[in-house]
Amino acid sequence: MSMSPAPQSPYQTSLHPWGAPSPAAPEKSGVGLMALIIGGVFLLIVALLATLVLVGKKVESGYPKAEYALTVPGALVDGRYRLARDDSPTLGRALERSWRHSWDAESVHGVVAVYHADPGDGDRGDLTVTAMYGRIRNTAEVRARVLADNNARTTRVKLLVRPKEVTTPGSRIRVDCEVLTRTWADRSTLTYPVCVWADGNTWARVADMTFATTMNIDLRTAAETALRIRSEMVKPIR
Repeated sequence: MSMSPAPQSPYQTSLHPWGAPSPAAPEKSGVGLMALIIGGVFLLIVALLATLVLVGKKVESGYPKAEYALTVPGALVDGRYRLARDDSPTLGRALERSWRHSWDAESVHGVVAVYHADPGDGDRGDLTVTAMYGRIRNTAEVRARVLADNNARTTRVKLLVRPKEVTTPGSRIRVDCEVLTRTWADRSTLTYPVCVWADGNTWARVADMTFATTMNIDLRTAAETALRIRSEMVKPIR
């Protein structure tokens, strides 16, 4: 008499003919989740790049058009100062590197020149122009930075009169001036004015260390001299 097969337990695992368990079905939910994560990261990167492009365009639009450059004349202020040395190829390039990553200037070119006072006028000493041209914005902040950089350069220079804006009649260009005292190794000292202008294309620091100026420091006169120098150095880009 044939016997019917024993009933299979509901908890018994189905087996292959060789006794191995049946392979589990692939978990599609894990693959879908990974695809969603990758897609989300991709969209985030695209959105970030789009934001950076928009920010870059906004930053670019904040700079004025480059219309003027700075030259180094052989003389300034009706020949009162004669060019002694043009350090633009060396110190000017170093100045460019220090401003390369500034958010307030781009496409910059450094200019550094030293002028001697004309001895025929009974004057002596040096006038130094440290300047830059390119595309410049936030000119008030630029003037403040230029003066701060000047004062931090050496411990031999002390601030005697804090920077302040000096208004000159009839000029739309703002000028900040201060008074410094410099001490040399032989303990000799010199007190002199420093003025800075900044516009959309140029800025310059004018340190007038000549005898006539240091004997009678007048910031209004120093500011007017700086603007006169600006008018002689700034030229349109052709």
